[in-house]
Amino acid sequence: MNTFKKVGLTALAGSLVVSSAVAGEMSVAGSASIGLKNTTKTASGKSWTMGNQLTFSGSGELDNGMNVSLSFVIDQNDDTTLGQSARETNSPFDSHSVTVSSDALGSLVFSGEGGSSAQSAIDTTAAGDIWDNGSDNDAVKASEAGNNSMLYTLPSVLDDLTAKVSYSPGGAGGASATAWHLSYAGVDGLTLDLAEGETNTIGSEATATTMKASYAYSSFTLSYSNTDYVHDLSSATDEEVTSWNIAYTVSDDLSIAYGEETIDTEGSAIDEENSKINVSYTTGGVTLSATQFYFDNGGNSNTESASTGDSERWSVSATFAF
Repeated sequence: MNTFKKVGLTALAGSLVVSSAVAGEMSVAGSASIGLKNTTKTASGKSWTMGNQLTFSGSGELDNGMNVSLSFVIDQNDDTTLGQSARETNSPFDSHSVTVSSDALGSLVFSGEGGSSAQSAIDTTAAGDIWDNGSDNDAVKASEAGNNSMLYTLPSVLDDLTAKVSYSPGGAGGASATAWHLSYAGVDGLTLDLAEGETNTIGSEATATTMKASYAYSSFTLSYSNTDYVHDLSSATDEEVTSWNIAYTVSDDLSIAYGEETIDTEGSAIDEENSKINVSYTTGGVTLSATQFYFDNGGNSNTESASTGDSERWSVSATFAF
């Protein structure tokens, strides 16, 4: 390639970079919050927390009528469980995605990191993943998602019916995985969800199925969920998580909620049972929240030790809207 061609291509590349940089504006959102929590059976005891996550987002409409949005999340505590090399690869972003959508074509989300499958996007329990607040908080299993995954929401076919599908590419660890999700909200106050997704690794395949229902009547909202994780080609341990939650809106400012979870692990004689009660009060742009958690039979055992048996946690927080 001669010098003139090199100069021309360099100038073109520079113009493309400049034009892409000014194509849209990004806004930043974050929460101002202060919290205090205490969990039994942990060495840390009481600990303070504060909001440490920022979300950069931007969107716009193209000349052809399609909408494009971009999201980057920065989280101080992201990937702390990974090795140094993995942290350097993913840092500093917790998740980032591009969404392309239109009324006629539906919506496609490409997640470079932190994506969810059509099933794992709704597998939060009705009580809000109480298990994730305990000292023995082994993650509840879900279908495969992760980096470079795609989630597609089909355009509306029937009123009040939403359909989604997702695709997660395979790598050295196994084949690609798919998932689907149907949601129906055609009855006033009632929402029904059904989703199923795959996990594929070398020598092992599993299917995760989630069913959820939520019904709001007057000041009450009752929710139920069930997620069943079954291995298809191996004798690995299956798991079923059932949960329910009831929330009562006392007033525009005050709400109370109580929920329970049961984690049934194959081969374990005792189920893990978790519960919580939460009170939330909002006044003058400040939301005050207090939660008491109870964890029974941690580690699928009623034997009391540093990591098994019963434990508790309480937490209080203040979140500021401005």
